Amino acid sequence: MFFFQAEDGIRDLVRSRGLGDVYKRQDKTYISIIEALIFSSDEPISENEIIKAIKGIDGEEIEITTSDVHSVVEDLNNVYETNGNSFKIKKIANGFLFATTEISAKYVGFLSSEKSKRRLSQAALETLAIIAYKQPITKPELEQIRGVNSDYILTTLLEKNLITISGRAETIGRPLLYATTTEFLKYFGLYNLSDLPKPREIEEIMKDEDFIEQKNKIMMNLVEETLEQELENSEENNDSIE
Repeated sequence: MFFFQAEDGIRDLVRSRGLGDVYKRQDKTYISIIEALIFSSDEPISENEIIKAIKGIDGEEIEITTSDVHSVVEDLNNVYETNGNSFKIKKIANGFLFATTEISAKYVGFLSSEKSKRRLSQAALETLAIIAYKQPITKPELEQIRGVNSDYILTTLLEKNLITISGRAETIGRPLLYATTTEFLKYFGLYNLSDLPKPREIEEIMKDEDFIEQKNKIMMNLVEETLEQELENSEENNDSIE
């Protein structure tokens, strides 16, 4: 349904901005095609992948650029916002992906059990933040900043594919270098590393009431999960004794 609503809205933009040649090929509009390609993708889809799909069907002679794709996405988002839709197209991990709006995301997140399974501990988030801002970084450098051993945390982040080994440092012993991954960008909804919040923005986020509320909920859930795990371990130990 929203595909057709969006296309109707964009036709008006096309007329007003004179973009008909960019978006149309005979009786076919690329607005709905680009929208459908993004909508059907489980992973962020890049401008080049979108162009490849279009030219793969309609021929290499089709004139469509990455700027055209960005313009279509921008116009689609303008129409979604005008219509009051609960979703938008977001730039994530050097590609495009459909996502809920900030207002809707809070309600979707509340019901998302998958998100809770992937939740990171405070220590993991702290470690990940250091790697994100200091990358590439070695384990000794990381531990010097944190002041504690980081073996377990690094292993966890590697298993979750949020960080990767990017090489070795040109220092004594040639320690491993760690850096963030594309999965890291997707997890935090970032287009690229330049989207990381600046120190001043972080201070504002920390003071935000919604952030504080969500943080308290996460901490309570972590406590509940820890208690449940301890209870399960206790029951297993009792069973083994019997």
